[in-house]
Amino acid sequence: MKRYLFILFLAISFSVQAQSNAANYKYIIVPEKFSFLKQINQYGLNTLTKAFFEEKGFTVYFDNSEIPEEIATDRCKALVVEVQENNSMFVTNLTLLLKDCKGTVVIKSKAGKSREKEYETSYNMALRDAFTSFNDFKYVAGNPTAATNPTPAPANVAVKTVPVPVDQPIAKTEQQEGLLYAQPISNGYQLIDASPKIVMTLLKTSVEDCYISSNGNGNGVVLKKNGTWFFEYYKNNGLVSEKLSIKF
Repeated sequence: MKRYLFILFLAISFSVQAQSNAANYKYIIVPEKFSFLKQINQYGLNTLTKAFFEEKGFTVYFDNSEIPEEIATDRCKALVVEVQENNSMFVTNLTLLLKDCKGTVVIKSKAGKSREKEYETSYNMALRDAFTSFNDFKYVAGNPTAATNPTPAPANVAVKTVPVPVDQPIAKTEQQEGLLYAQPISNGYQLIDASPKIVMTLLKTSVEDCYISSNGNGNGVVLKKNGTWFFEYYKNNGLVSEKLSIKF
């Protein structure tokens, strides 16, 4: 019994250390295409992943974008995202890994699962399920804080303990102020918030920067006017125009 409790204590201690080590990074790099898929940003998974970690306070870049000099000269300052697929006949299984510059797994999520039959829905739901492991995982400048849920890295990973102030308020980010991310779909886009949750669909029209739109409660159009996006619809016979902040 004592041996079991000792092993359990070590596992818990190592988990906290590994999570703190991962949260101590400022930068995260997301590939444009995950290895198990055939197309860039297929099913919107890469955009979804980038949006998720940006909401957690990290500075996130796609691997083909212009990497700032701070990372270009020292890639060990960034963690790299990898998503692994381990599907069965009826279940989509995705596990999210964060690796350091040597390819060592620093931290990983649980296996996110979905039994949906439609590929795009199934992969999105499985990845979102994997994200739940990182619900408490965040980075705030000068105050890294660690998740309580993700699986710790393998035993050969060197980790260090980072003191975590418990009363430090989390700074508001752009994502917390209503920024929506546009994920490409076959006939337009779906807009996701920082949760991440789908809040609106945009269907292409023959007019540039004008989309037939639905937010689940009503239908209208999303269009750009003077460089700003608006969602316009009728309510009680009156035209309503709501300003949107969209990142394509």
